[in-house]
Amino acid sequence: MFKRGGFRATAGPRLTRAPDSGCSSRAHTSFSKWTTEQVCGWLEDSALGQYVSLARQWVDSGQTLLSATPQELEKEICIKHPLHRKKLQLALRAFSNKTMEKSSELDHIWVTRWLDDIGLPQYKDQFYESKVDGRMLQYLTVNDLLFLKVTSQLHHLSIKCAIHVLHVNKFNPNCLRRRPGDENKTSPSEVVQWSNHRVMEWLRSVDLAEYAPNLRGSGVHGGLIILEPRFHSETLAMLLNIPPQKTLLRRHLATNFNTLVGPQAQQEKQEFVNASGHAPLSTTAKVRPKKLGFTHFRQLRKLRMDESTDYICPMDTGNPPALSGTPKRPYGSFRGISPILARDSDRLEQVGSKN
Repeated sequence: MFKRGGFRATAGPRLTRAPDSGCSSRAHTSFSKWTTEQVCGWLEDSALGQYVSLARQWVDSGQTLLSATPQELEKEICIKHPLHRKKLQLALRAFSNKTMEKSSELDHIWVTRWLDDIGLPQYKDQFYESKVDGRMLQYLTVNDLLFLKVTSQLHHLSIKCAIHVLHVNKFNPNCLRRRPGDENKTSPSEVVQWSNHRVMEWLRSVDLAEYAPNLRGSGVHGGLIILEPRFHSETLAMLLNIPPQKTLLRRHLATNFNTLVGPQAQQEKQEFVNASGHAPLSTTAKVRPKKLGFTHFRQLRKLRMDESTDYICPMDTGNPPALSGTPKRPYGSFRGISPILARDSDRLEQVGSKN
């Protein structure tokens, strides 16, 4: 639905800042020795230009920012937005550790296009206003998503799986497949990189074109289909709004879905359901932080939202090592991907939506 003042996907090229002539001089100087103007130019390039005027009054050199605490950043340059502060702190940590992560090459404009690709365009305005870039995706937490007004459990899973695909592909900006290929020669390793649009094209190829538009805004992409152990054909049928009484149509979808994910994924999904005892994946469940007891109040006061390490997609995904003589599977086992597992269920409460 059209919304006046919203962020448009076509606006990307017009919203990028022209390269600053000072970039080359900054590249050959340690950040701690950057001048006030160099620091301010870098803030502009990092989409944090609204803080430049106060930074120009407070910052003597790059070392001023490197030595600053989160409280000082909030006080001196008035960074009250927790995700703006987190963005700055992650960048400063990279400068301090002298490490350049591949994710840092993906700016906040790219992230809005990525949201289109994974089928969650409704969050583009929130992500854009929070200047969420590739590095922030890598360190995104459950509370960050809730702050960005992402409350759907399914959408949390969608973003988690999509970030995992980025990790495996070393944050290659073009790793998702958008164009249809040969539908008869697809493999799970290809499907896991399908965008939301590519999944809709697959639905059209299996004679379900009339239901394909229902996937817009659903968060369904290849990574979610393959990596989430509770995502089955029944889940897809619900998202497509195929009535339960249309049993033949649902059976047709299930047959093509099982062919798409392959026998190994199908078997692992079934094994997970049989072993876990968890309820089926709900399309209406909401996520909220786990309630803390009285003994956790002191810890809660000490830990700011932007200092949390409760990542939505931990970099150590717990994949088992490959057996000797067997090829390494880049996506590992499906276990460890879903937030409903033991380590994640301790920190999340999934509650059904209230009617």
